[in-house]
Amino acid sequence: MKRSPLLHAELSQVIAALGHGDMVVIGDAGLPIPEGTKRIDLALTPGIPLVADVLKAVLSEMQVERALLAREAVEQLPAGALPAWCEGQLTVVPETISHEELKRLSARARAVIRTGECTPYANIVLCAGVTF
Repeated sequence: MKRSPLLHAELSQVIAALGHGDMVVIGDAGLPIPEGTKRIDLALTPGIPLVADVLKAVLSEMQVERALLAREAVEQLPAGALPAWCEGQLTVVPETISHEELKRLSARARAVIRTGECTPYANIVLCAGVTF
């Protein structure tokens, strides 16, 4: 058995194969996944699993250099605040882009992880960094 918290073999394999700058998207249940993009579908029921849970597991193995959120996810929050589903999890300050741009970037991601999250705009693009 692995020693890290992430047990999902397919997801762990995708993370292990990432190179510097490669992207992984963690998306809510409604995020469209472009044709040809690897889909890792974890959605079981509405709310299971949540984006926060999947993000925590992914971050246990992935070195993140940049993170991107949809502007729409933060526009109603106080300045500098993050959505509850990513608060306190990231070691980088996420950048914001339009939801439409986030969906376009998804087509270039190594994988899109679909969750059972039903919160609007609960999507994040993680860009791989290096550990050296």
